[in-house]
Amino acid sequence: MPDVARIGGVTGWMQAAGVAEAHGIPMSSHLMPEVSAHLLAATPTCHWLEYVDWTDAIAQEPVKIVDGCWPTSEKPGTGLAWNPEAVARYRIP
Repeated sequence: MPDVARIGGVTGWMQAAGVAEAHGIPMSSHLMPEVSAHLLAATPTCHWLEYVDWTDAIAQEPVKIVDGCWPTSEKPGTGLAWNPEAVARYRIP
C-alpha cells in the first residue's frame, strides 16, 4: 500500500507498480485518494483504493462514490479544485 506522498510522487508510484506487476502482487493505495485513484487506474495490478473523505469539506465538487467505486474526473490533472470560501473557514490566522 504505497503512499504517493512518501514514495516519490507519480514517478515513485509507477516504479513500485512495475515491481508489483513483475511479481504479480496486487497493489492498493494508502491515503490521498484524490491522486491515488488516478494512479491505480494506471497500475496493472490495481487492487483497492483506500478512501478517506478529508477533502470533501473544502472541495468545489466533493467526490461521490458510485457502486463502491471512485469515478475519476475528466478534468486535467487530478480534477480537484478547492472551494475558496470553505478553505477560508478552516484557515488559522
